[in-house]
Amino acid sequence: MNEEFQRGLDEAARLMRGGSLMEATAAIQRALGGQPPAPHSAAAGVPAQADDDVIDVEARVVGEPDVTTDAAARAPAESFTSGHFRNDCGTRDYKLFEPARPGARPLPLVVMLHGCTQDPDDFARGTRMNALARARGFLVLYPAQSQRGNAQRCWNWFKHNHQARGKGEPGILAGMVRHVIATHGVDPARVYVAGLSAGGAMAAILGDAYPELFAAVGVHSGLAAGSATDVQSAFAAMGGGATGPRRVPKAGATPPTIVFHGDADATVNVVNGERILLAAGVTALDDVQRGASASGLPYSRRIWIGGQGAERGEQWTIHGAGHAWSGGDPGGTFSDPRGPDASAEMLRFFLAHPRG
Repeated sequence: MNEEFQRGLDEAARLMRGGSLMEATAAIQRALGGQPPAPHSAAAGVPAQADDDVIDVEARVVGEPDVTTDAAARAPAESFTSGHFRNDCGTRDYKLFEPARPGARPLPLVVMLHGCTQDPDDFARGTRMNALARARGFLVLYPAQSQRGNAQRCWNWFKHNHQARGKGEPGILAGMVRHVIATHGVDPARVYVAGLSAGGAMAAILGDAYPELFAAVGVHSGLAAGSATDVQSAFAAMGGGATGPRRVPKAGATPPTIVFHGDADATVNVVNGERILLAAGVTALDDVQRGASASGLPYSRRIWIGGQGAERGEQWTIHGAGHAWSGGDPGGTFSDPRGPDASAEMLRFFLAHPRG
């Protein structure tokens, strides 16, 4: 290495320490071209500095966060990546959306459970949850049901061996969520789960089985935990003919829950929306707020409270809507763009209920 080339590299290092990245790049290019370094003056915009004033180690105050002038290092690009998780309960694939992160602070996590015949990409498209995550700064985890687990890719909410803590799909999903919390800088006090149809029913089970893990739950067109234990009782519950969940609610144990359901749903009867909140052990207030979406679809919104009078639930009934995600993107399956934005309303509810 000749002396001129080494001087060029030393000049580039000095400029980088001063925060002048473009000038540092130019200095490296000059060195590679055999040109002498530029003077320490105006071109770089950095005061001249004697070589013996330069410390060859980055210094920082212990306990202070690392600071870099490289914007790409401070805010890495967003990603939507595939993964695979395995534990003693089983194995499932997933996709994880992570927004660009301007700092090292932990971010919330929303777990999204798709409905039957769907997959993570379809569900992400239909709910637009990634766009919200990009704008508001949170991660979105989309577990994927396999056809081996269920021929129609439904979560097995109606089977007794997939309804309890540490067993079957709840055990897999809880383990997957804990893995993402531990490896992706997630705030453990702001972890939420939501789902559609069979995914909504599984979200209710997860909230019931893991109240210490999920701060709040969102159920769209789903059913309460314990509504069925086999295929026959599942169809009865979906049709609204069953008497409701078979579990006795544990007061205060179920996380705050927000429910969306269309009253023209021919797949899962709208009565199941109310049963979800009744199973959570909360009480409905008498006053009902009424409104309409931007497209004119009417809805009713009722607040549910816990034993201390604090808000513990919301029930949104979309009048005239069927079995589809309200306010969703028509590019996804089972989405209805006419209704109020269920994704935005669930996120609002979630962020207002961190785990204390």
